[in-house]
Amino acid sequence: MNKIIVPTGYMASGSSAVTDLISEMDGFAAKEGDFEYVFLHCPNGIFDLEDKILIGNNALRSDEAIHSFLHTMRQLYDKKYWWVGHYKKYIGKQFWKDTIDYIKSITQYTPDYYWYYQENCDAKMIVKLIARRIVYYFTFGKIKIKKPLLYNQMFLSYLSPKDFYTKTKQYLYKIWKAAGLEKENIILDQLLLPFNLYRIENYFDNNIEVFVVERDPRDVFIENKYFYPKDREQVPFPTNATDFAKCYYSLRAMEKPATSPHVHRIRFEDLIYKYDETEQQIRDILQIPVNGHIQKRTKFDPEKSIRNTQLFLRSSKLQAEVQPLESILADYLYPFPYKYKYDGGKIF
Repeated sequence: MNKIIVPTGYMASGSSAVTDLISEMDGFAAKEGDFEYVFLHCPNGIFDLEDKILIGNNALRSDEAIHSFLHTMRQLYDKKYWWVGHYKKYIGKQFWKDTIDYIKSITQYTPDYYWYYQENCDAKMIVKLIARRIVYYFTFGKIKIKKPLLYNQMFLSYLSPKDFYTKTKQYLYKIWKAAGLEKENIILDQLLLPFNLYRIENYFDNNIEVFVVERDPRDVFIENKYFYPKDREQVPFPTNATDFAKCYYSLRAMEKPATSPHVHRIRFEDLIYKYDETEQQIRDILQIPVNGHIQKRTKFDPEKSIRNTQLFLRSSKLQAEVQPLESILADYLYPFPYKYKYDGGKIF
């Protein structure tokens, strides 16, 4: 059975290093590189749909849930220049048809009435409402134009958890098939996040392996504040050290534990400072022999990636700035085996 490999992390934690490393191994492909597949965990994605249908559902809630999900999937499918979108290319044209089939499978009732959510006016609706009123007035009520709505057809669903997960897994299998799973092992970057790994057993069989990459938060802070802005990139962390430390701590503390044997935690720095040991650990998980690492160090080179570590030691100013992190985030700091002397190369 071919495997789904999911590198993930905590924003700027270096999970793409795992994508690069596994891509060097025989039979593993990340054909779209580090493109991030977000449709499970994005707002109005699969996991939001799950929560709305299975938690606090009512006579109307599932209608909003299904329409919001459908709208978001359409955007992910169609939007060519949205960096997380354009699934028409990255997954295939089958994605939209499979999504429509999935909606049909989870929709149990399609009543003719409408509710207040559909009456929420936008600019087009206001124009139609005015025109409707004018026609009604000048025909003395003889002509009644149908009331304009955000959408017309309601979709109601009161599925049991068992039925919801069964139908969703069937839908997801079609997506994995379109992504090439029947032909080879596939790497889908950021398909899951650490914060929703507790859901994994409801959606996947034993053919998934998730690698959660952690990185010293001092380097995450320095990179976010001083390096990313130069490339017009940014992670949504505060740039004040104390605020960053509190934010990062809260982010990690709210994570629900994942007990699945298919979830593996990797330190980004171990990929560099303990390369041979960590490389073997990953091969053992994926059951790849030594000679299966056919392009070793061609995509992930620890001798280059070491430039992305110990950024906070590059000046006394930076060392002083990260001190709040060292007290608040002591449990997340990496025990570097030695001080790295920066060689002048560019971080990446």
